[in-house]
Amino acid sequence: MALPTTTTIDFRTLVDQACRAAEEFVNIYYETLDKRRRVLTKLYLDKATLVWNGNAVSGQDALGEFFEALPSSEFQVQSLDCQPVHEQATQGQTTVLVVTGGTVKFDGNKQRYFNQNFLLTAQATPSSSLPVWKIASDSFRFQDWTS
Repeated sequence: MALPTTTTIDFRTLVDQACRAAEEFVNIYYETLDKRRRVLTKLYLDKATLVWNGNAVSGQDALGEFFEALPSSEFQVQSLDCQPVHEQATQGQTTVLVVTGGTVKFDGNKQRYFNQNFLLTAQATPSSSLPVWKIASDSFRFQDWTS
């Protein structure tokens, strides 16, 4: 059996870090979306974009208005996957792709299946040596077709 190379160890470390960050992020994101929606935009970069079922929303103010207009929700995440994005594709910015799926029930509506993809970027903070993960891009789609 061959010993792992330094590159393999580094990539495994990146994957482990991405998975830990993704799990923590997903717990915070959906709890905030369900219970404290008014502060949800703090999880997004200033110029972040959201594509919600094909409708684009961009920027903090527009995101805030969009989330406040949604009926109250109950999200259940049933699947989570993640992977680090190669730094060559992100100009050296530490970035993680997070993919979730599950069910959501918006007040007054039936439960529906959803899929959501996030591109998270690590942002340095002056008060901590640990980065803060912010959403650069978010794509949400219902998975069940309504007629």
